[in-house]
Amino acid sequence: MSTFEIDRSDAKRCLVSGLFEESVEIDGTPRRFYTYIREGLLYNSPCLVIAPDDAKAVEEYIDSSFWLEFAEKNNVFLHFLVPENGGWKMDGQDADYMNKVYVRIQARQAYVTMQDNIYAMGIGRGSVIAQQAVMKMSSEWSGLATFGELNEKALLNAEAVHGEEATGKTELSISSDKVQVPVWMAWGSRTGENLKTAEYWKKQNDSCGEIFSCRWADEIWFPSTVSKKSQLNEEKISQVRVTNGFSGEPSREFVQAVWDYLGKACRHRGFGHKMLRNRIDPADYGFTYHTMEHDGFTRCWYEYVPENSKEQACGVPLVVCMHGRGGTAESFLSLSDMSRVAEERGFILVFPEAGVYQQRPGGVRNILLWNGSYKGKDVDDVGFVLRMIGDVKSRYEIDASRIYACGQSSGGMMTSALALRAPEIFAAVSPWSAIVDPERELCLPDKIDPAVPYMFLFGDKDWLCVDRENGEMEYHVAHDIAAFLKNLIRVYGLEEEPHRYNCGEVSYYIYNNAKGVPMLTVGCVKGMTHANYPGESWIAYDTFLSRFSKEKDGTLLYMGKPAI
Repeated sequence: MSTFEIDRSDAKRCLVSGLFEESVEIDGTPRRFYTYIREGLLYNSPCLVIAPDDAKAVEEYIDSSFWLEFAEKNNVFLHFLVPENGGWKMDGQDADYMNKVYVRIQARQAYVTMQDNIYAMGIGRGSVIAQQAVMKMSSEWSGLATFGELNEKALLNAEAVHGEEATGKTELSISSDKVQVPVWMAWGSRTGENLKTAEYWKKQNDSCGEIFSCRWADEIWFPSTVSKKSQLNEEKISQVRVTNGFSGEPSREFVQAVWDYLGKACRHRGFGHKMLRNRIDPADYGFTYHTMEHDGFTRCWYEYVPENSKEQACGVPLVVCMHGRGGTAESFLSLSDMSRVAEERGFILVFPEAGVYQQRPGGVRNILLWNGSYKGKDVDDVGFVLRMIGDVKSRYEIDASRIYACGQSSGGMMTSALALRAPEIFAAVSPWSAIVDPERELCLPDKIDPAVPYMFLFGDKDWLCVDRENGEMEYHVAHDIAAFLKNLIRVYGLEEEPHRYNCGEVSYYIYNNAKGVPMLTVGCVKGMTHANYPGESWIAYDTFLSRFSKEKDGTLLYMGKPAI
């Protein structure tokens, strides 16, 4: 893969296209599957993992079906499972195989996908396999569709849970809780095992009693309107849809209708378990897409301007929000949900997209990462972001005293880099689930002038931030992070003993300066791995960023008064 040239006009474009054979290992035995990548497909496009009927060879099925044309139209990755020895094993082995494929396609060896938008489909006897797989690992799949009769084995994993699994130092973690899943099932009639499976999903999705219908679904069961918790982080969106009177192969039109429903949901990481939310479509939500040529690449960003901010005579704040390694600007719209904060708090929001780097020897050269490199040359991401800010300021009345940055993982490292390299620009920053790059030499500044306050948020299960056995400070962070935080405390002359309080899932540690200003706030999120969630966006802006501003001469203000 390292021999393929990057498309400099769109660095996240897949470097290969066509139909490929891949494999996973099940109990020491390799199992193959096929991956189809349409020409020009972009990274992090949705993935459909399909268990086809075992009545014909998979190669023949792919060649004779409409799936490749479907992928072309809908811009999706396709992954076809392959039954062995003449048919599907319904004792749970092939369900585990399907879940292994879910993990394998995120290895980033030849292309990049994201765990947030992977969907399971089963056809004919493959329907049972898909049902078993999703029931066992429901917290990982964003949706399920099956087209065929179910038998008593469909509920094999009704009570089974895959169990929490670490996948090493990757962005993927498996929690495998029993959670809501958008489901569409097509069969002859809702009787017998079909009926039992429908009742299972109705209970899992907290369906209400009233039945609705549409052209393609005879029964639509919506989730109950009763919600005891805020739906800020997880929305109750999982319907159970049933099509009766179905037999044979689904038509292209039917599958399209199913996909139009399933594809709206995304499974996001967060605290406790993975959370289901509607995907933010940039056009529907009013984002605009922008590009500029910089350092030999076409660089891009999404921009969100609330209606009440477009014509303001006085300046409005600007927030720069940055995605993590392997992510994209578009994927982070949904992951962060920061646009809703912008709409309600009245600031302009930009989501820039990172440059590239090569994650592993011999691997793809265009994993998106902040401050990466290409062919031995560093990518100038700081210069790009500062030029982007200048472009926005040329078109809107921005309050230069209230420009902020935040981001997750690699985006958190970039957030910190901006504070260190352009402290005159940013009034405050909030890195999420990362603050320094563990793969580079740690640089500890002797001063940050003018001063930039930090709010660092991370999970207590974050492999990048936490060292449970040898971690330092009150929250057991890794050595490099502890060194950076201790240096901030020294540079800013902060109290070494933090003020502490708990609020919901977050334990806060507040480090004040001599004036009582919280120049460093650390928030440790209970039960969260390497991730961020929408609530963090509100926490970061409302409780920290918005309280700081910076005058032209560099004077830092906290709630309108000098902070230092």
